[in-house]
Amino acid sequence: MERRNFLWWGGGMAAVFSLSPRLAIGGSVVEIAMQGRPDGSKVWFDPYGVLIQPGQTVRWTNKDKGNAHTATAYALENYDHPRRMPEGAKPFDSDYLLPDESFEVTLDVPGLYDYFCLPHELSGMVGRIVVAAPEQTGFADYPDGDLNAEIIAGFPAVTDILARGSLQKDE
Repeated sequence: MERRNFLWWGGGMAAVFSLSPRLAIGGSVVEIAMQGRPDGSKVWFDPYGVLIQPGQTVRWTNKDKGNAHTATAYALENYDHPRRMPEGAKPFDSDYLLPDESFEVTLDVPGLYDYFCLPHELSGMVGRIVVAAPEQTGFADYPDGDLNAEIIAGFPAVTDILARGSLQKDE
């Protein structure tokens, strides 16, 4: 390798590593698709578990041609559901999204954000976002008992999200 190419390559790599961790992870907007089988027999968020950094934006887009969906945070303000988001975080609710419609929210407070689709919560259409700064630890799952067991079973484990960054369900 010529010296000039070596220096150019080295400078480029230094620029890449000097980017903020958020940009290095993959951009400031994280996409979550609302999916469903054509016959409506199964619906889900894809991914249903994701790790982001404080200040990142999450965008849900309804990719299911056969259903309307919501992305609704677990909070008393949202249909009297138990709060399953960090103290100080503002609850969100997309309202009904028709196919190809989107909703965005920027999450600034570190912690766990559990959310659901209003018409499909009991069908297991729930998701979890972990908002964490690099090297941040100490996240604990919410205690069982505030939701029924079928809904609780739909959430991915916090440790799996932290280990893999993004989790998808098998269709």
